[in-house]
This record gives sequence, C-alpha cells and structure tokens, in this order.
Amino acid sequence: MNRTARTVVSALAVAGLALGLGACSEAAEKAADQVDKSVSETYEVTYEVSGKGVESIDYHAGDGTAMAPRVESEKKPTTPWTKTVKLKGIMPPAVMPISLTPADLTCKVIYQGKVIKEAKGEQAVAGGCVAVSPIVG
Repeated sequence: MNRTARTVVSALAVAGLALGLGACSEAAEKAADQVDKSVSETYEVTYEVSGKGVESIDYHAGDGTAMAPRVESEKKPTTPWTKTVKLKGIMPPAVMPISLTPADLTCKVIYQGKVIKEAKGEQAVAGGCVAVSPIVG
C-alpha cells in the first residue's frame, strides 16, 4: 500500500471514529436526560385497602428518597380505605396492611385509573402491594 493510500485509509478511520464517538456521546446525553426526568418527575397513585380487622396500614407517602422513602401509618383505619399520594421519580408505590383476619384482605395500587399492583389474603399481609414506579421505562 502506498503512502497516499495509507493516509486516506487513516483519515477515513479517524473520521469514522469521530462520528462513532459523537453518536455515543449523543446516546449518553439522551440517557442522562431520561435519568434526570425519571428522578425528578412526580406522579400520583391511589392506595386502596379493604377487608375486616385491619389493624394498621403503612404506605410510602412521597417524601424521602427512592431508596429510603418516608413511610406513614394509619392505625385502626376504617375500611374500605383509600389514600392518594404524590411520589417522585423511581420511588416505588407501596401499601402494606396489617390484619388479624387476612382472608378477606385486599390491597391495590392504582395509577391513572389502572390497577398496577394487587394482592389478596395472606399475600397482602406478607408483602403488601409494592409496584415499580410507573414512570420508569
């Protein structure tokens, strides 16, 4: 290969690398924008709990962080119980009822009119209703 041909091939390789890095940079920038949006965007969910003998209901109330959300409690709530909260970013919506008679217990997380998580009976007591943030993805 002569010197001119090597120079042209090298120049094309450098140009291709620069274009590839530019595309990677744009993709990284878009991903960073999506993360920023996911962290700062807010959304509302409604928690519902029904059943007899509900002693307390713990739920993510919206403050704190995704990894350490603030949990509020309602003691001896009247059922059916509902609560609408505003959560932020990737914070998971969660409601955890405690019942002495879990057979008829049901918990739900509702986002934009659709149930995104539901649990009944022992499952509702054991793990409650914890959903993935609906704005992720």
